[in-house]
Amino acid sequence: MESIVAGIVAHVDAGKTTLSEAMLYHAGILRKLGRVDNGDAFLDTDKLEKQRGITIFSHQAILEYNDLKLTLLDTPGHMDFASQTEQVLSVLDYAILVISATDGIQGYTRTLWRLLERYNVPTFIFVNKMDAVGANKKQVMDQLQDTFSTGCINFETEIPDESYEEIAMQDDNVLEDFLNSGKIGDNIVQSMIKNRKVFPCYFGSALKLDGIDSFLNGIEQWSIENEYDTDFCAQVFKISHDENDERLTWVRVTSGVLPTKSVVLNDQKANQLRVYNGNKFVLSQEVKAGDVCAITGLTDTYPGQGLGNEKNAKLPEIQPVLNYALEPMDNDIHKCLTALRELEDEDPQLHISWSSHLQEAHVQIMGEVQLEILQQLMLDRFDLNVEFGEGSILYKETITRPVEGVGHFEPLRHYAEVHLLLEPVTRGGGLTFDSQCSLEVLGKNWQHQVLTNLGAKEQLGVLTGSPLTDVKISLISGKSSNVHSVGGDFREATWRAVRQGLMELKQQDNCQLLEPWYRFRLELEQDQVGRAMSDIQRMNGNFDTPDSSTGRAILTGTAPVSKMRDYAKEVNAYTHGQGAFECVVEGYRPCHNSDEIIKEFDYKPVSDLDNTPDSVFCAHGAGYPVPWDEVPQMAHIPYTYALNNS
Repeated sequence: MESIVAGIVAHVDAGKTTLSEAMLYHAGILRKLGRVDNGDAFLDTDKLEKQRGITIFSHQAILEYNDLKLTLLDTPGHMDFASQTEQVLSVLDYAILVISATDGIQGYTRTLWRLLERYNVPTFIFVNKMDAVGANKKQVMDQLQDTFSTGCINFETEIPDESYEEIAMQDDNVLEDFLNSGKIGDNIVQSMIKNRKVFPCYFGSALKLDGIDSFLNGIEQWSIENEYDTDFCAQVFKISHDENDERLTWVRVTSGVLPTKSVVLNDQKANQLRVYNGNKFVLSQEVKAGDVCAITGLTDTYPGQGLGNEKNAKLPEIQPVLNYALEPMDNDIHKCLTALRELEDEDPQLHISWSSHLQEAHVQIMGEVQLEILQQLMLDRFDLNVEFGEGSILYKETITRPVEGVGHFEPLRHYAEVHLLLEPVTRGGGLTFDSQCSLEVLGKNWQHQVLTNLGAKEQLGVLTGSPLTDVKISLISGKSSNVHSVGGDFREATWRAVRQGLMELKQQDNCQLLEPWYRFRLELEQDQVGRAMSDIQRMNGNFDTPDSSTGRAILTGTAPVSKMRDYAKEVNAYTHGQGAFECVVEGYRPCHNSDEIIKEFDYKPVSDLDNTPDSVFCAHGAGYPVPWDEVPQMAHIPYTYALNNS
């Protein structure tokens, strides 16, 4: 029997969980159909999900259909929980992208498509709600091909000749064979789907079980089971806690076999291997490659982690953009912090931070809905009634030209000097680390220490103390002492080198403050367009030419999150509830009012002793501090980048 893992992804209200229910019902797993809005959906098992009628956490179900064993991973549809969805993508064989026939491609659908592309996930598309008034198959197909790929092709029931022609058009070699023979083998089509050249599209109504049979047949016919090696490998994609507060590590076994009681990580054993179906599970003695399970007994795991010989998944692209301070009300702040740490264990993107100076805990989130859920989780799971202060924007910093930074750390009986090249990279590139240093200059062990320490903590910018991003940091030179150097010395020198380079750039006005921007879509009446355009200009945003082809006006564009985050309330007011406004985080761009924000932060990088740009040298048997701007003249080895680019 062929076995695959597929994740169901969609914009909220597209009918994703309803499709999951329909597939499970059609396969005989469910005796009756549940409804998300009734709170009895098989996969939305959490109390909060039943209350809200939305999927908040990813869930697992297993069905067998003919010769196909399909493990379904249902994911949240609201953009505030996109990090939960992204965690799942790294373990999928295929994705099922659900599109609403009446709403078409929404802003968050575009985000999902970009993520599927990033994780290279082959994708089947199910266009739902075809029974609704106004649903138009051709219109949806045109939009899919225009927006996503010409490889989005109708695969309903018997594939028509014109679809085979469209399939052939997606690959020059396949086209040449097709023109000669007039045929395309099923194995070729399967391969094109697996390699994301073709995206099979199906149509129906999940609520009325229309099109489900054709869709399941299509997945069975066109999917390919992976081939697996024998050495144990697994990918962690989720951390959760059950009703008894037992910590669960959810993994996809990507190679070999995982036996129960085996040592998985350090000295930690897999006490139980739970195979879940909805909120129920069975214990398994072993889990084979390709299958998914939840492991008890592990304490040091995290989403994206590779176990065995598996590499870690990519760092998540979806990042929070808002920062909130916890107000503990009448609760012990440290008890609140412990609870938040457990929630951060499940969702690392919360980035819980504690200020001992202010005695204050901070949490990073995507939006208001996530904040409400977080507040409810604190009450339901930990019996803590908390509130959050007014949110602030999460800024980031980058650089606009290369620089060589140097850090020197030489108290008595210690020694390390590190030279780093900091270079700007493409927007959205994050932080990457590399070594361009010869082993003859600095030994392999010390180079490893430098690269490890670069990623050991969040590197901060020097304008506001916000996280540094879109920078490649390369080790280009360094020096150790056979007698005095220890690992901690290179940690100090490395961190100081980053900050020293940033201070050089700040002095030359080559540091840049970034802020998050929304991509928005606003649908409203024609006579309200002028008001909307004026608002967007006021918010320092920009917009495309309004589209009036549907009778109503559709305005799309981008604007800073800081200006637009409360705009939904305004739209609701001036359109009297008839306007449709949605926005998704597009990424970071140069801050529109950087001077004002930098002044507000009033950050003093030299006074930030945990991130000092200064160095320590030694003379007359004692270490002494040297200010960052005097370090170049004091360095023990010449500036490599400066010499090569003089």
